[in-house]
Order: sequence, then C-alpha cells, then structure tokens
Amino acid sequence: MGIDKFDHEGRFQRFDFDDFILLNLYWPNGGMGEDRLQYKLDFYDAFLDYTNNLRDAGNNLVICGDLNTAHKPIDIARPKENEKVSGFMPVEREWIDKFLANGYLDTFRMFNDKPEQYTWWSYRTRARDRNVGWRLDYFFVNEEFQDNVVDSYILSDVMGSDHCPIGLKIEI
Repeated sequence: MGIDKFDHEGRFQRFDFDDFILLNLYWPNGGMGEDRLQYKLDFYDAFLDYTNNLRDAGNNLVICGDLNTAHKPIDIARPKENEKVSGFMPVEREWIDKFLANGYLDTFRMFNDKPEQYTWWSYRTRARDRNVGWRLDYFFVNEEFQDNVVDSYILSDVMGSDHCPIGLKIEI
C-alpha cells in the first residue's frame, strides 16, 4: 500500500488488469493483545483510504482474502460466545459496516443469505467435522462493478487447510 508500517509484513498484493484492479490481502489478526488489535484497526482504515483513492481515480476493484473478521452473527457458528474474541469483536465488525457503507459489496452475500456458510474451522477442536466455523474469507467489489459479478461461492468440501477456497465469477 506504500505505507511502511504495513508493507513490511507482506500482506498485500495488487494486480492491475484492463477492467479492474485485483487486491489480494491477508488482513492482520488482532488476537495477540491490544497493540495488535489497534494495528489491525489501523490497517483497516489505511486500506479503506487506499481503496477509496483507487475508486476516486475511476478504477473498479475486486478485493479478496482472509479478512480475519466474521461480519455478522450469520457468519460465525457461535456468535454469543465469541463477541469478545478478536475476529468478531464489535469494533472489528463495525469497520466492515463502514467499508460496505463506502460503496463496497460482500459478493458472497449477494447470492447466498444462508447460515452455516464458513471458510475457516479450528484444527484444534476438529471444528470442521462439526461445521463449527467462521466466514473469514471474502470477495468484495465496488458498487460500480456489481453488474460484472456472476457468482460468488465457498468451496467448503475442498480440504488441505483450516480455510477452504472461495470463488468469484465475473464477466467483463
């Protein structure tokens, strides 16, 4: 992003195509204490400024990656038990609301409003076997690009990680 404070962790990739810019991110995890949570929130705000500047310049955006936050209670198996856990804290979820209010769309929720649609499960508790998970992985687009989105989906049957792949189909 051109910000030393964030760029040294290697969390950001940008690919420029003719019709859109693809941003692939691994957002910080805030679970290692107050300093790290603040770092995560600062990263979120810097990212919003970055994407808004790209949009203001007339670019369409496709944004993907592990946000390290489940947005709504529908996006987590046990919302009540996790309200004070980083990844589902109100302050983190409020940022997603702010991001969406700035003209970005959660593409998966454009097509699927069902609960129990997760992209991450804890290895420690064999949570995947019981589908006790979190939806942490997202594709977002700016509103101006919405008509190009044909489908967005979760491939929960694909094994090999504690996360599963997600997909986005667009037409240009």
